[in-house]
Amino acid sequence: MDSEATPVKAEITLRVNGAEHRLDVDTRASLLDVLREDLGLTGSKKGCDHGQCGACTILVGGRRVNACLALAVAHDGAEIVTVEGLAEDGRLSPVQEAFIEHDGFQCGYCTPGQLCSATGMLDEAERGWPSAASEDLRVDPVLDDDEIRERMSGNLCRCGAYMGIVAAVREAAARREAAEA
Repeated sequence: MDSEATPVKAEITLRVNGAEHRLDVDTRASLLDVLREDLGLTGSKKGCDHGQCGACTILVGGRRVNACLALAVAHDGAEIVTVEGLAEDGRLSPVQEAFIEHDGFQCGYCTPGQLCSATGMLDEAERGWPSAASEDLRVDPVLDDDEIRERMSGNLCRCGAYMGIVAAVREAAARREAAEA
């Protein structure tokens, strides 16, 4: 057997941060590697490369995804948002603003994944999706600190900025609620 087998390529289309990209990718390539290496979107970080740290979290179809575990070919036609796409018209998203105001980052390595995860979890909570910390599954979840910690538990911060992260998510949730009122 030839140990240097020719990679199998596939043509896919990804809509990333509102822009469509037609790509010829190795069928073994992760979504994270395609975003970083082929599209130059280096905001999403490669932390553990095993789906355990959350540094690579992006939004696919509005849902949180560990990009290091997702094959790019499996997401042909997908609508993807990375940390670079959270801001709108040059304005930071409410989640990004809250992270700055509450010092929800230290070294910043995990921050892109934290921001995408927080954005996704706020959407999940708004749709009434419960978590393991939700006390009553019959009512919309209340985003108290325990609920936020549970929902963000897939994103690790080696610097320990969790207090700022929880406060930032709480603030972003309050801003959403006030905007809807």
